[in-house]
Amino acid sequence: MARMGRWFVPGVPQHIIQRGNNRQTIFFGPDDFTAYKTWLTEIAAQNGLLIHAYVLMTNHVHLLATPATANSIPATMQTLGRLYVRYINHARGRSGSLWEGRYRATVVDDDAYLFKVMRYIEVNPVRAGMVSTPRSYAWSSYAANALGNDDALVTPHELYQALGRTKAARTEAYRALFSERLDKEALVNIRRSLNTGWALGAEKFQHMVARKTGRRASPLKRGPKPQPKKTPKPKRKAKPRQQRRT
Repeated sequence: MARMGRWFVPGVPQHIIQRGNNRQTIFFGPDDFTAYKTWLTEIAAQNGLLIHAYVLMTNHVHLLATPATANSIPATMQTLGRLYVRYINHARGRSGSLWEGRYRATVVDDDAYLFKVMRYIEVNPVRAGMVSTPRSYAWSSYAANALGNDDALVTPHELYQALGRTKAARTEAYRALFSERLDKEALVNIRRSLNTGWALGAEKFQHMVARKTGRRASPLKRGPKPQPKKTPKPKRKAKPRQQRRT
């Protein structure tokens, strides 16, 4: 399936994913997770990229982040990617490519999908069978968003802030979102948007993104297939009646 070019819309959240080459390991131990997270915190702050949710898996990374400028995401991911590859190659005595091509990113309709994408990201270790609950995984934003733990990497989105007037109320309301699994339609839409690059959200949101970027943000709608025209059968000529012999 062909992918669209990446979007750079300031002020609009984006779901970002970067995988290891051939989906191979990119984090080999706790020191690697710590180094990546520390650099991401520093570089994202330098480039005006606000991280709302994240998960560092052994062979890929998910982020939900809002860029302040059109350059916030590419500058952060490029600088971080080069720095981390040099670190891993030196620390692990390896060489060559670490990443599976460029990172992927797609814009997210915060009204319709912000919390769904956050849950999708933070439940990733559970879906992968690594832990039984998201709170058991150390390298995600769940502890900050759901339990209120301090995390320098996480900047709460305004919709998260609106969940409650106090920190305790917000974390309780956020945990309640995890009482049910994401519905199948949401999972399909989130994965499709990452694989294709189309904007994730309602039609109104997709039109807004298209206006701001001058590009289509959703696939063309397919109309009903035209039915083949039936060729009328030629009318048979009536045979002349034979006269009876008398």
